[in-house]
Amino acid sequence: MKGTGDAGRDVAGQAQPVGEHRVAVITGGTRGIGLAAARGLGNAGVTIYLIGRDADRAAAAARDLRAQGIDAHADVCDVSDAGGMDALAARIPSPDIVVASAGVMAERMSKTLRTTPEEWQRVLGANLDGVFHTLCCFTPGMVQRRSGRVIVVSACLGRSSGPGLEGGLVPYRVSKAGVNAIVRAFAAETGMGSRGVSVDAMCPGHCRTDMGGPEAPRSAEEGADTIVWLATREPATPTGLLWEDRAPVPW
Repeated sequence: MKGTGDAGRDVAGQAQPVGEHRVAVITGGTRGIGLAAARGLGNAGVTIYLIGRDADRAAAAARDLRAQGIDAHADVCDVSDAGGMDALAARIPSPDIVVASAGVMAERMSKTLRTTPEEWQRVLGANLDGVFHTLCCFTPGMVQRRSGRVIVVSACLGRSSGPGLEGGLVPYRVSKAGVNAIVRAFAAETGMGSRGVSVDAMCPGHCRTDMGGPEAPRSAEEGADTIVWLATREPATPTGLLWEDRAPVPW
């Protein structure tokens, strides 16, 4: 799926060839935590592919990053669409870094018995299925190359050990708990770092983004700091951990 008009010229399928330096694919990279991570990685010399559902927004975000001296490109894909993600992986076949940050928030008061099937599918489709599709598309190539970093944006609300699990935002909480399970499974199946591939989750905290709102205590850059750190640090084992502010935290 490609954008049209001005946006179409920024779609990855029509972009300049990727150089020999590191390449990052960032789903949900057109705003919020994903865009902040793109900026941080781009400033570290990484070529960035921003993935979003809106072609115009993706193209504009890539142009803004290029204006800051970052090698940035855009592509359009819905992470909940498995076929679309397969096509995306064919267009960007060998990223060194994958950041799965695409996601949506549940309705604020969506308690279990009040959650409609449509709301359940909307949230889990983006947050859980999207992560599964992203990892299925890109980690096999990393394992084959014995090199790669995967960072999945989770949330403190998905921690089974965290406080305040009672009521509210049920689809979102369940989706992030599922994301944590997926990360642990993929980390184990890719060798827990022994094959050169790391798969980790991270909690950005409550950040000032479209999802977090203007009153949140942290900036998007603060939320993305751990992503950039995990993506650029020296390889480490074990992997399959949940991180917050550059430190592992209980699941």
